[in-house]
Amino acid sequence: MNPDDLQKLVTMAMPFGKHQGVLLADLPGNYLHWFAREGFPKGEIGRLLALMHEIDHNGLNDLLKPLRR
Repeated sequence: MNPDDLQKLVTMAMPFGKHQGVLLADLPGNYLHWFAREGFPKGEIGRLLALMHEIDHNGLNDLLKPLRR
């Protein structure tokens, strides 16, 4: 994992879909689980969504708190 990816989770907004404009770190768990079932998009956004899913699924969201501005 690239440490910069954690920073991107708290600064990058979801670029499309139902939760467009919401920070990746703030996406609801059920939305992340839907991607996990249906397949993550290709490219950076898919990689970041998969990382956020792992963080959320394992209850590690507090790790992102120090990175928020």
